[in-house]
Amino acid sequence: MAKPLFVLNGPNLNLLGSREPEIYGHTTLADIEAQTKARAAQLGLGVEFRQSNHEGELVDWVQEARGAAAGIILNAGAYTHTSVAIHDALKAVDVPVIEVHISNPHRREPFRHTSYVSPVATGVICGVGAQGYALAVEALATLLSTKAPAPAGKKGQ
Repeated sequence: MAKPLFVLNGPNLNLLGSREPEIYGHTTLADIEAQTKARAAQLGLGVEFRQSNHEGELVDWVQEARGAAAGIILNAGAYTHTSVAIHDALKAVDVPVIEVHISNPHRREPFRHTSYVSPVATGVICGVGAQGYALAVEALATLLSTKAPAPAGKKGQ
């Protein structure tokens, strides 16, 4: 069986639908999970969908992805702007990573303008709401289908 995509969600994303709906909308994380899994299934991909409010657990999941995932979709929430630990874990993963944000952090408070994820992500999708997750699945599907095998002794990009 093909390796799934890991969709990892950080702190407070479990409150989607009720937390700051003027920013994040009314879609719940369960709705996003269903939409993400449906789009992945259409593209022949599986999904492991997870959420944690704990930085260390997110780091553990990123490390687990090293051998268990075809790619990662990561909405690290507030850890995007603070976590060197997540940054370092992502550097050690040899799979494509798409950073996702429901809102556009560049249109928000200045402290949200810096991402520790972006420098180690393959791509970034932000500001298009919950649809960003489906777009990330599509991006990973394309990246995975066009990824050429790495030469012997070389890691893939």
